[in-house]
Amino acid sequence: MRHAPFPKAQGSLARSTLIKMGVRIAVIITLATVFSYLHIFRSFRTEALAQMEGYLSERSQREQVRFILAQDNHTIIKKALTERLRAWSQQDPAPLFDSLFARLPDGTIRNDPRIFDGTKMPGVFVPRGVTADTDFRRRLLAAYEVVAQYGPAYHVRFTNTGVMLPEGVLVGYWPEGATWFQDVAADFSLLELEYFTLGLPEKNPRRESVWTGIFEDTPSKTWMVTVSTPLDVDGRHVATISHDMLLDELMRRTIGDHPPGTYNILFRDDGQLIAHPDLRVKSGVEPYNIQNDARKPEEVFEQGGTVEQLAHLRGIFERVRARPSGQNVLELSEYGEYIAVVRLKGPGWNLVTVRPEHVVSAQAFAVARYVLMFGLVSLLMELGIMYWVLKQQITQPLLAFTQATDQVAAGDFKVTLASSRDDELGRLANAFQLMAQEVQHREEALRQANEGLEKRVAERTRELQDVHRQLVETARQVGRAEVATNVLHNVGNVLNSVHTSALLARERLAGLKLEGVERLGTLFEAHRDELATFLTQDERGRNAVPYLCQLGRHLVEERQTLQQLLDDVGKHTEHIGAIVKLQQRYARTPQQMYEPVQLAELVEDALRINQAALGRHHVTVERNLADVPVITTERHKVLMILVNLISNAKYAMDVVPEGQRRLGVRLEQLDAKHVRIEVRDNGVGIAPEMLTRIFQHGFTTREEGNGFGLHSSALAAQELGGTLRAYSEGPGQGATFMLELPTVPGKQAAQASA
Repeated sequence: MRHAPFPKAQGSLARSTLIKMGVRIAVIITLATVFSYLHIFRSFRTEALAQMEGYLSERSQREQVRFILAQDNHTIIKKALTERLRAWSQQDPAPLFDSLFARLPDGTIRNDPRIFDGTKMPGVFVPRGVTADTDFRRRLLAAYEVVAQYGPAYHVRFTNTGVMLPEGVLVGYWPEGATWFQDVAADFSLLELEYFTLGLPEKNPRRESVWTGIFEDTPSKTWMVTVSTPLDVDGRHVATISHDMLLDELMRRTIGDHPPGTYNILFRDDGQLIAHPDLRVKSGVEPYNIQNDARKPEEVFEQGGTVEQLAHLRGIFERVRARPSGQNVLELSEYGEYIAVVRLKGPGWNLVTVRPEHVVSAQAFAVARYVLMFGLVSLLMELGIMYWVLKQQITQPLLAFTQATDQVAAGDFKVTLASSRDDELGRLANAFQLMAQEVQHREEALRQANEGLEKRVAERTRELQDVHRQLVETARQVGRAEVATNVLHNVGNVLNSVHTSALLARERLAGLKLEGVERLGTLFEAHRDELATFLTQDERGRNAVPYLCQLGRHLVEERQTLQQLLDDVGKHTEHIGAIVKLQQRYARTPQQMYEPVQLAELVEDALRINQAALGRHHVTVERNLADVPVITTERHKVLMILVNLISNAKYAMDVVPEGQRRLGVRLEQLDAKHVRIEVRDNGVGIAPEMLTRIFQHGFTTREEGNGFGLHSSALAAQELGGTLRAYSEGPGQGATFMLELPTVPGKQAAQASA
């Protein structure tokens, strides 16, 4: 019976398996990309809307300061003006009035031109026809004195400060318009101007500060707004206080200062447009009203604008006006936009930030595209690796085995196969000799490893004893007993694991059952002349090959286990030496030995050091280790801290029933400069009053504890430029210890920044 077609079938099976697996993986990658895009888009949208709302909240706090300050100024001026009016009610105003003011030939009353300096004193304009009786003179002098007192102080932030009397009289401090009060026409009237009428009882029944619409100052061609506050004394309207505020800076900030991919709009509740990035009102033209302005865009705006832009602006205005109370983030679905709105205290203007939806979706699509490309590249690499493995490890060995089987089936039992070929019959022909040699080599290696281990443990023990004596002597001489205590505590933690690993290695070595090899060798020796027949037809011979394979795997596994135990002992003893050297350096002159450290590996080392003790205590370890970058720190200091924290957590869970003890280890990156390692247990917990004491030297809650572990760990974390903190909800609620470390040490970070 021949088996020539078998390799071809194997090749076809391998290709079919690769194709099916590739299709399944491609479907999974596609679905993962779609779901990733949807999830990322929702996350980006939520984050973007939160950023918009936070930006507007912070922006409104800055922008409304001047408006609130203006209203606060008016409160002060109202109080001062009321006091001056009451004071003048008992005095004769004629002497002072005649010394400051004069009735000019045009019938108006103004500052006496001989003494007037508009840059230093308020200007006064009284239109023709006003009767200057005693009451009027008292009110005018009171207004003049208050403006003279507060006008210069408020000029730093406000263009001018004025007081208007109901007769249409204006008293104002305006250094930039120093000659205006002398040059204004005699027939000029305030009675129809908005900032004057806003102070009248019929226009302002609530008697509060009111902001006018924006207007352009003709000489300077700058946009301004006025706040007017009425003053009533004894139920009588006696004056209106005003401030003019320039808006150029506010408009520039509104248009130019915005998050990437967004733009800002500013408008009043009645629809008056104040600022828009693309729609700037021409000089000399009345402001544009979003709600009902019928003028053509080119008549109003410098760059013309379009009908679509104005319709879009009107849609935003109507959506803002119709929004429910308290809802500050809105979706404008017809334009594919999100808008956030906030009201500026004072004038009550609406500051709106607009973010197009495509900005958010573009970011999400870029991330999803990266996920898809990465998945496709990974798929191709995986298929290539799988094809190579199938060809080298399965197809070719099966071909050689099939050819040898054909020879045996044809009656040719003198099968000679090269020992270098990975062929079952070739391994069978040399099985006993190779296995005997391998067993001998492994036994010798294990014996030497055991002797070396005992010798290394004894040497390390003697070294630790010598170092211990030196440290104790040093502590007595320089008063640094804490150094020796910390060494003993940290070394004790690791030495327990060294002892446990050594015992496990000895038990593994003693448990190797090698007597079966001798019996199998005797059996093969008895059938040397008919080995092929014995292996294929005899019941014991057919079981010999599987037994040899099983025995080989068992020895390989035992070798790996013993190697792992010896590696652990090496790491533990190296860590013990590092702890001793670390504390020796600390006792002399503090030095820091920084090196690149992979924290995930270091956490695994700390768990491995405590592995035996955790197993004896039936503690389940839950890992959550993020892929954080390599940091620069002192490896053994960090390892010492983690070993202490894990050991303390193990003891804290002694009161928890077996099977319910959970130890959680979490590794995450806080930001670009810091990482955090958390060690969490569900043990006895910590009372709130103890949280501030557990890091004190000598403080412990265990009878057999010495109170040095957490204290030394906190000091080590501080030396590394980090912190060690504890958190617990109370007794019985478990505890969490958080170690935060910088990714770059302090000195190196300073050099890098320099």
